[in-house]
Amino acid sequence: MVEYGKPRPVENGLTARSERGAIGEQWWSRRFIGVLESFALGTRLTRGRAYARKGQVISLEIEPGEVRAEVQGSRVTPYRVRIGLKKFTELVWAKVEVVLAEQALHSAQLLAGQFPRELEPVFAQVGAPLFPARLADLDLRCTCPDQAVPCKHIAAVFYLMAERFDEDPFLLLRWRGRAREALLDRLRALRGDAEEPDEIVEPELPPLESGLSAALALAERVASGPNGLKRAKPGPPGGDVVAFWTPGQLLPLPSHPELPADLLLRQLPTPGTALGGAGLVDELGALYRELAGEE
Repeated sequence: MVEYGKPRPVENGLTARSERGAIGEQWWSRRFIGVLESFALGTRLTRGRAYARKGQVISLEIEPGEVRAEVQGSRVTPYRVRIGLKKFTELVWAKVEVVLAEQALHSAQLLAGQFPRELEPVFAQVGAPLFPARLADLDLRCTCPDQAVPCKHIAAVFYLMAERFDEDPFLLLRWRGRAREALLDRLRALRGDAEEPDEIVEPELPPLESGLSAALALAERVASGPNGLKRAKPGPPGGDVVAFWTPGQLLPLPSHPELPADLLLRQLPTPGTALGGAGLVDELGALYRELAGEE
C-alpha cells in the first residue's frame, strides 16, 4: 500500500540548506550522494530531496553501524527510518590506521580536522570501501506503507546525511564504526606524537647566603648551559669553571703581570638580579684585585 496525500507540515523540522540544485558541497558528501544516485532509484530520490528541503525530517542520529531518523508523512504518526551500514572490524581499522600513520601528510590533515581525498583509496587498499558499493550493502527500513525500498522518506534522510557529512566528515567514519577522537588518538599513538611544552620554566634558585655561594650558583648555570645560555669555555689549566668557585678547590688567580686579576670574572655574563646583578660583579672584582695586590 502506497502513502497518498500531502505530507503534514512540521514545525522546527530539519531542513536542507540547499534550496535548489544538487545537495552536498564537499567531495565526500557529493561522493556519497553520487553513489546513491548511481543505484537508479528514479523519482524516489527526487521526492526525497523535496522532503528534505521542506523540513519533513524530524530527527536524525548517526551512530556506529546505523542511522536512525523520524520523517513526517501524510499520517499522524511519523515514520521511523533506519539506514544500516556494516561497521568495519577492529582488524580493518587497525590496518587503516597503520597506513594513515605512515602517511605524514594524511595524518597531519586528519589531526587538523581535514578530510583528504586520498582517504578513500586508503580504505580500498585494505579491502574495505569507505562508501557503500551496492544498494545491498545498506540495510534500509521504513515503517511507511510504501513497498518500494528505498522510499522517499529514506531518500530524504540520505540527503540530510550528506549535509551532516558536509559539516563534519568524521560522522562518515563514525557510521563505519570509529569515533573521531578514537581515530585521532590512535594516529597520535602510532606516530609517537607528544605535546611540546608551551614554555621553558627556569628552576628557582635557593636563597643565597653569601657572595661566594651566589657566584657558585652562577658558574654552575653557565657551565651547564640551561635555557639558551652559552656554555662557558674551559677554565684555566688545573680545573674548570665550577671547580674554580668551589670552596676548598680554588684555582690560583692569574699571576701574569699584564693580565688583570678579575679577567676570568669578566668572561662570565652579568648575573640576574636574583644573584646580585652587576653589584655582585663589582664586589667580586674588588676582592680579586685586593687579593692580587692591585688595590
